[in-house]
Amino acid sequence: MFKSIYADQLSQYYTLRSKNLSDSAKKHELCYLKRFDKYVYEQLSTYEHLDEPFISEWISSLAGKSSSIENEVIVIRQFLSYLRLSGEYAFIPPVPKVHEDYVPYIFSDAELERIFDAADNVIQKNIKTDPYLVIEFPVIIRLLYSSGLRIGETLRIDLSDVDLENGILKLLNTKGNKHRLVPMSSSMTDILIRYCMAMGIYGKSKGWLFPSSKSDDHISNSAIKRRFEMILKDNEIQLENRGKHERGPCLHCMRHVFAFKSFAQAERYGRHLDQTIPFLSIYLGHDSINETSKYLKFSNELYPESIEIFGNYMSGLLPEVDYET
Repeated sequence: MFKSIYADQLSQYYTLRSKNLSDSAKKHELCYLKRFDKYVYEQLSTYEHLDEPFISEWISSLAGKSSSIENEVIVIRQFLSYLRLSGEYAFIPPVPKVHEDYVPYIFSDAELERIFDAADNVIQKNIKTDPYLVIEFPVIIRLLYSSGLRIGETLRIDLSDVDLENGILKLLNTKGNKHRLVPMSSSMTDILIRYCMAMGIYGKSKGWLFPSSKSDDHISNSAIKRRFEMILKDNEIQLENRGKHERGPCLHCMRHVFAFKSFAQAERYGRHLDQTIPFLSIYLGHDSINETSKYLKFSNELYPESIEIFGNYMSGLLPEVDYET
């Protein structure tokens, strides 16, 4: 399994670690240990200590997202600590600082207009396509846009969790096992009322809000995503020269658009960010304000003033932390 001069120690360490890890964690840890073993095998032909210059060179050879590099270094730090406990010298590097390098795609108003127009004119060309898609798709897209929901939690909404009188959705067991209430705008509530009437589910107390005509389940996630991808392709909405960590246009970007427009609206109305951002974080079902911050990344060219205001706010709120060795 391992073949470097530290093969025996790596094998012994992994055997010990495997007893306390889940199957998924074991696969990730083994992958990192094998990569480190390969690097040592290629760089060291004779027995040498894993000193600071060697470990620093190894870290500089790592590629990928900063969060992935951080995870890999943490795993190898643990192995190096194991070596030291065994009586061997090994340099323990500090954990690299993580910087958020993910960049979302924000649809322009013109692109959104084309998306909604195409959504309203869905034609069922394939007999295998769920016929409910024609009615449900335009509503789902508007719900994602106006309420910032995830597609998965949207499709799992039950009629018992829809309060059309007050315009409130109850989301249960969402990402991170969270529950939250999502107030809708009056226009979105009206759209949902008319949709329920058209589907013959208005007034019903249970059942899927977006049912499938082919089974007792809700309409499939893949059907919605495929239709959205077709709309993007038909309307030539794409990201040219996409950077390594740029998502590019996709269905999840509707959630980013909601976050940005909510932030921009608060700014226009003169609301203080220290009041707006925490509420937005809760509304989106995030664990922290830091998680919300990546939803508020957008083009410096399109939104320079918003970038500066939000950047100043976050820099004061989230100071840098130096990791101890």
